[in-house]
Amino acid sequence: MEKDYRKYALILKALSDETRIKIFDMLSKDELCACNILEQFEITQPTLSHHMKTLCDSGLVNSRKDGVWMKYSINRDNLEMIKGFLNSK
Repeated sequence: MEKDYRKYALILKALSDETRIKIFDMLSKDELCACNILEQFEITQPTLSHHMKTLCDSGLVNSRKDGVWMKYSINRDNLEMIKGFLNSK
């Protein structure tokens, strides 16, 4: 299987920001609503949206609409893919 270096770079770039790392850590425990994520930061909603778009575009985070709320969770398949890449010799 050929390695997808572009995909690895997108994921690693998404995790190159302290706020996004904290969001990723929060999501590792459970799916969260954007409103719950926003409560943990002193940032605006548009700034959170930017961070979430970056995480979602990388494929590391999934999003789904639940009524008027947006909920986020970790994409476990892509997490395993990047873990495999980082653990390979």
